[in-house]
Amino acid sequence: MRTAFLNYKIHDILKLFFFLMLSFSYGQNPLIMDQFTADPTARVFNGRIYVYPSHDIIPPKGEGRAEWFNMADYHVFSSDNLTQWKDHGVILDQKDVPWGDSDAYSMWAPDLIERNGKYYFYFPNRRKEAADGEGGFSIGVAISDKPDGPFTVHPSPIEGVEGIDPNVIIDKDGQAYLFWSQSKIYGAKLKDNMLELASEPKTFVELPQKGHMEGPFVFQRDGLYYMTYPHVANKIERLEYAVSDTPLGLYTHKGVIMDESPNGTWTNHHSITKYKGQWYLFYHDSELSPNFDKNRSIRADSLSFNEDGTIQKVLPTLRGVGISSAYKHIQLDRYSRKSSDSVESVYLDKEDTFKGWMLVFTDTDATVRYNAVGFGDTAPKELLININSALSSKTSVEIRDAQGNVIAKSKIKATDGFEVITLPVGGKPTGIKDLVLAIESDGVVQVDWIQFVK
Repeated sequence: MRTAFLNYKIHDILKLFFFLMLSFSYGQNPLIMDQFTADPTARVFNGRIYVYPSHDIIPPKGEGRAEWFNMADYHVFSSDNLTQWKDHGVILDQKDVPWGDSDAYSMWAPDLIERNGKYYFYFPNRRKEAADGEGGFSIGVAISDKPDGPFTVHPSPIEGVEGIDPNVIIDKDGQAYLFWSQSKIYGAKLKDNMLELASEPKTFVELPQKGHMEGPFVFQRDGLYYMTYPHVANKIERLEYAVSDTPLGLYTHKGVIMDESPNGTWTNHHSITKYKGQWYLFYHDSELSPNFDKNRSIRADSLSFNEDGTIQKVLPTLRGVGISSAYKHIQLDRYSRKSSDSVESVYLDKEDTFKGWMLVFTDTDATVRYNAVGFGDTAPKELLININSALSSKTSVEIRDAQGNVIAKSKIKATDGFEVITLPVGGKPTGIKDLVLAIESDGVVQVDWIQFVK
């Protein structure tokens, strides 16, 4: 949980503590702020969305590969609103895999699918007998009665499969298919037991052959099968897709879903799912680890289709998805839009990026907009703002909705570092509002979060 204040008014202590205790993980990008996560596969079960990512870590000294990807286990996260995420804890550890190298730190991108009341978790791992290097990976399966486990690992990997990044679909006729990668992308039918291949593997030679490819994710929409994948067309990965009338192709390349990372992160890995009527792209970037792109963080943004079935390119956002509760911390630094470059989102602590970001205003006319805040049926009475106006003597804060209706406005004296200030709410916002924060000041002002109080 992010806290950045140094001092605050005594009369706000109990109020602030109460609301901090009620806070949960929130849905701005990145989705998870207490650990590194990557390679997210999103699936929907019983009205909840479950995300199965890999788990980047810094390995213990002398273990793993210090300058490479290190993943020892898997967590699963779930939500019913794309905003509050529950960590169900570790569902599988590298030491639980009887056929795998228990010290390889190679629990890379997974997938999960449900069939006949059983949940099949597919994961790559390096085999015990594999030599050092990039080879020697197989695909294993762990099975559970629930999407969040506990899982029991099948004693052997899937025979005839060597590679990483498993992806599984079950077609409308009940036939299951497994896709995976090893520089190229492969696919085959699965037997009904979901543990063995039912056909010889196919290499998808119709996909672009120049540059590294991995991470296939196949889904079906309106009679078309979409093969989506990361591809190093230039220097780092971008997300591309192809379409076919059948799961095993032939596929026709269509274009790019998401361009290369603006942060320069070498990898991207993703999934696409529909939840409550909207399609979403889950992916990752390394913004919580700006100097080491092997520690990544999962993100999500809305995805849309054109009338002809082609995918509209997704632009990564800070705001992400979901409706933010007005009565929990709203991290305005994950804004939807800003007025100028004179307002920036910067790390609260460069040495501990898990603390997140804050806004820095250097222009008296700068504003930021934050979309989709839920107030419910009852309007709030107060607004808490965690603000540092120590470098100014005159500061005015205004919160208004997108239509220009003022919700809260007040002048604030210079603070002693970050302070939580209480502002009266003059407007009566209810329902879902897009909010605009405007700062007028004669100096630099920093804002961490705001939170409404009923």
